[in-house]
Amino acid sequence: MKYIIVTGTSRGIGFELSKLFAEAGYKVLALSRNEKPIKTLGHYNIEAFSFDVSSAKDRDTLSNYLKDKNASVVALINNAGKLINKPFLELSEDEFKAVYEVNVFGVAAMTRLIIPFMDKSGHVLTISSMGGIQGSAKFPGLSAYSSSKGAVLTLTELLAEEFKETGPSFNALALGAVQTEMLEEAFPGYKAPVSAKEMAEYILDFALKGHKMYNGKILQVSSSTP
Repeated sequence: MKYIIVTGTSRGIGFELSKLFAEAGYKVLALSRNEKPIKTLGHYNIEAFSFDVSSAKDRDTLSNYLKDKNASVVALINNAGKLINKPFLELSEDEFKAVYEVNVFGVAAMTRLIIPFMDKSGHVLTISSMGGIQGSAKFPGLSAYSSSKGAVLTLTELLAEEFKETGPSFNALALGAVQTEMLEEAFPGYKAPVSAKEMAEYILDFALKGHKMYNGKILQVSSSTP
C-alpha cells in the first residue's frame, strides 16, 4: 500500500491538502489530534486516526500500523504546527517547550519514523514559515514559533546532505501568511492574501514534483515583499 502522509489535518492547509490528494487518487493517511473533521468527509482514499506528533506512544502506534499494511510512503508532509503569540517575557518555559515539541522534535521524530518506509524516490516536505528565514520580517510575540520554524529549515538541509546517496529527498517551504484558523487565533482580524486551499494546491504539486528538481532547499512561498 502506497501512502501520502499528512500531519495536522483537522483544519487549514492540512485538511485541504488531504482532500486534494484524495481527490487526485492518492491514498492519504491523515494524522491529527482531532480526526473527526477529516473523517466526516468520508472519502474512500483517506484513512485517519487521532495522532499527536509529540507523543511517542502515538508514533509507535503509527509504526505498527504501517508495518501491518506493508506500507510504502511516497511523501511525508510535516504540516502539524503549534503557534503561541505572547511577549517573550510572559512566555513560560513550558509554553516555549510545547511549541518546540510539535514544530521541531515532532518533525524530527516523524521523519525518523517514516524514512524506513520510503525508497530513494520519496519526499519529506516540511512546512515552515517566512518567520524562520534569516533576515525576513519578524513579529513580536512569535519568539518560540518563528525560532522553531527556523530550526526545521536547518534540519532539512542537514538531512538532505546525510541521505543524499540513498534518498529520500528533503525540502521545506517557508510560507507567508495564509488564511487559516491558526492565523486567526494568533492575529484576530488579520486577512491573509492566500487561502488555505490555494496554498494546499501549491503544496500538493511541489510534494509530488518538487524533489525532482530540488533537494535540501528552502523555498520562500510568499507573495509579499520584501
